[in-house]
Amino acid sequence: MRCPKCTSIEDKVTDSRIAKEGNTIRRRRECLECGHRFSTTETLVRDGIIVIKRDGRREEFDREKLVRAVGAACHKRPVDLEQITMLIEDVVDSVEAEFESEIPSRALGLGVMQRLRNIDQVAYVRFASVYKEFRDVAEFVEEVSSLGKPTK
Repeated sequence: MRCPKCTSIEDKVTDSRIAKEGNTIRRRRECLECGHRFSTTETLVRDGIIVIKRDGRREEFDREKLVRAVGAACHKRPVDLEQITMLIEDVVDSVEAEFESEIPSRALGLGVMQRLRNIDQVAYVRFASVYKEFRDVAEFVEEVSSLGKPTK
């Protein structure tokens, strides 16, 4: 790892912790050149997963694209990065178990919405408005009013 302060590649790991789900490892590091301490996160790389888009196109799964989408929905909301990371890991694990290597984008979107609804309702509505492609205010109001109803 390159030190964010002095850019040296010489460091030592001072602490390692496995996340609850066991899919990520957080490492605390110390630069041997300048003594700066920093953290890194190692994540399991999922190779060969293809996402089938609504229009039938196929593209390689991009975890960062999902992180950006959920992050945008949670912008300025009381949802921290760890919650977003856990949400995405949970969604990817569940759809990968169900669909193996070819995952419909619909399954990813529904999985995210289902979990966001329980974490933060404003973030849920933000994500749903893009995912469901609301065409007018009536659809938006209908979605917001459904929040008071129990989920299936």
